[in-house]
Amino acid sequence: MRLFGRKDADDEETGDGIAEFWDWWQEARPGLDSLVAETDADGLEERLAPAVAAIHPGLVWEVAPGKGAAHALVVTAAGDPELRSLAHRWAKAAPPSDLLWEFHPSRQANPQAMELTLDVGGYEFALDKLVLGLRVPRDQPRVDVTAYHPIFGELDDDTRMEATLLALDWLLGEDDVARWVGEITPATFQPIDSVAAAHLPAVVADLASGYTEEEWVLLEGQTASGAPLVATARHPLRPVDYPLFDQHIAITLPYAHRDENGLPVGDSLAALRDFEERLAARLLKLRDDAVLAAHMSAEGHRIIHVYADPTGDAAIHAKELIVSWEEGEPRVDVASDPAWTAVVAFLT
Repeated sequence: MRLFGRKDADDEETGDGIAEFWDWWQEARPGLDSLVAETDADGLEERLAPAVAAIHPGLVWEVAPGKGAAHALVVTAAGDPELRSLAHRWAKAAPPSDLLWEFHPSRQANPQAMELTLDVGGYEFALDKLVLGLRVPRDQPRVDVTAYHPIFGELDDDTRMEATLLALDWLLGEDDVARWVGEITPATFQPIDSVAAAHLPAVVADLASGYTEEEWVLLEGQTASGAPLVATARHPLRPVDYPLFDQHIAITLPYAHRDENGLPVGDSLAALRDFEERLAARLLKLRDDAVLAAHMSAEGHRIIHVYADPTGDAAIHAKELIVSWEEGEPRVDVASDPAWTAVVAFLT
């Protein structure tokens, strides 16, 4: 397997790069088929690297064994939340898979991961020698990982981390690493109670089984000015679960009835609940296009955070709904936010 890509490029406008890529793919396909049949990795790099970089130079690509096809072309954001939606839109626009090619916007778990070996810094990195210390924090939907391999003492910190991340992607798939893996620590000594890396998928599957139902958590805090704040957020809340929802819709509702802390009470609390029920009913119809992420109340205002696919109608529905709000002047602000920075305090 050969890995290619440019991970540290500056953010740039992508234009209509996805459409151009797939037009190019149709024309270049015969030559690419020949190169992959000849296992000509250098030839593939020469052809594919400029085409992927034209979409966005920060994307990373690789040709890997396919699940149903002989080969998989993977174009991934490589953990960059700003580019995740772009990679998924690239895959969504892909032609149907065939016997030779399939397409993925993230690295997939490799069933033969424990048989893989690659050269890392001039040393042999075999996954069957990788061991992991695993810790699941109480009531948290994540597993923290300490990784050890006999060659790690010979590598610098960056190379150790790169090898660890690649191994986790092969074991779980890149998206499940983003969903379920918390702190990642490459170590130069073997952790106490470590287990073979092969056990990680089972540990994650057991953890995930406890989060199959929709849950919400109630949170309390303070605003920047020190005023009390109450929030309710979806739990777990992770952008990787909604990769195409990179449009942030902030609905701000001022309320008239508040307690001494500025939080809603009485008729205002009832009105806010009614508004959110109507909003939830609309979002239910837009299940594939939008999700209510969180809402917070403080200083006489409730802000409702919705994330949506910008090609859908969620923003239109939000603007229609606020017309009925009678307590002050409501507002809907719509912006691109692929990293979900507006709700970063609530992300799991």
